[in-house]
Amino acid sequence: MTDERLRHEGLIRPLPYDPKRVAEALALARRDVATARAMLAVNSDWAYNIAYNAMLQAVRALMFSRGYRPAGSHQHIAVVKYAEVHLERKWSVQLDRMRRKRHVSVYDTAGTIPETEAANAVVRAEEFYGVIEDLVSGGSGG
Repeated sequence: MTDERLRHEGLIRPLPYDPKRVAEALALARRDVATARAMLAVNSDWAYNIAYNAMLQAVRALMFSRGYRPAGSHQHIAVVKYAEVHLERKWSVQLDRMRRKRHVSVYDTAGTIPETEAANAVVRAEEFYGVIEDLVSGGSGG
């Protein structure tokens, strides 16, 4: 899949590059990583969900840096699909797994995320943030 295909499917739309928008999305991701880490001591479901949100915001920063934004009513899926195109497979697979599990813990069943899984999600989000920050700043990342 390519950016053109994502556009054709209505998942992404062009967006003029704005460094402030990129910086704000990175700041949200950084905030969410720190919040997820702090939340581990309080609630593993929410720590996991916030770690997922950090990853989501990081991909949005990458999208913004390349002149796109998610479109339509399924923006989380659009972000995952964008990650599939632009990141190593391991990252897009993890992001999609976390998206699905987050959905269950938010909308269906409380208490579904074990503490160890939440802690692992926070570590992944921290690493993922570093990868995205490197890509956005022009590094090799990936």
